[in-house]
Amino acid sequence: MNYRHIYHAGNFADVLKHAVLARLIRYMQKKEGGFRVLDTHAGIGLYDLSSEEAQKTGEWLEGIGKLMEAELGPQVSELLEPYLSAIRELNPEGGIRFYPGSPKLARILFRPQDRLSAMELHPEDYARLHRLFEGDHHARITELDGWLALGAHLPPKEKRGIVLVDPPFEEEDEYQRLAKGLERAYRRFPGGTYCLWYPLKKGAPIKEFHETLKALDIPKMLCAELIVRSDRGMTGLTGSGLVIVNPPFTLKDELHQLLPALKDHLAQDRFASHRAFWLRGENKTVKDD
Repeated sequence: MNYRHIYHAGNFADVLKHAVLARLIRYMQKKEGGFRVLDTHAGIGLYDLSSEEAQKTGEWLEGIGKLMEAELGPQVSELLEPYLSAIRELNPEGGIRFYPGSPKLARILFRPQDRLSAMELHPEDYARLHRLFEGDHHARITELDGWLALGAHLPPKEKRGIVLVDPPFEEEDEYQRLAKGLERAYRRFPGGTYCLWYPLKKGAPIKEFHETLKALDIPKMLCAELIVRSDRGMTGLTGSGLVIVNPPFTLKDELHQLLPALKDHLAQDRFASHRAFWLRGENKTVKDD
């Protein structure tokens, strides 16, 4: 996968990740006290889908491009409203030119008492992210390896927070690093809600990754996966997954509504599927098509 996220911004994997992140933020806002979103691999924060890089792959056309034009039922529309409203806010003249990365999406959805900590290691991307949030006292932007943030920046002073870990998966051991990073972070901040993104592609060690996570001493881990096409003859991304640690009690039922709709609208062939299940916790399958 190409680390520069502009090539992938707004694709089907972003749709799943950002739709769930928006739900997590809205749940945290049910309490009056502020919270912090810690984004370990933040990217540049805002993506121009008319850029040469985004146009080169056109991945957003198969993701947010389809979803914004989809006819959604009332329940799904309500669940997606925070996410889609943020995109509409960035594109007041209609259409989709600008797409929010995770830090920008969170910032749009924040109340005055909520805060953002965003980490980015790539020098050029960090510079762009810093400029995007320059002068914003609700956001702290740091040039740092995101894996280090899972130790040094936890727990947040608010004692409430969402930790989003979305590594580039350029290295073969990223699945193991993700599990070890969660284990380290959870020891420091066991009350946090964690959202871990991972790619699904042919040959990926998903079963081993899940078994490693299940072996951790973490009581509740909910998993959601969306596959948009068959991996037969494919070497690239065919789906993506999220592991949510300490999920809101409402999230299981929300996934029951969201995942089938996302599969129906984002499917690229007849082999598209979805599933949501507990890695640790209630041990009940939500849906598996």
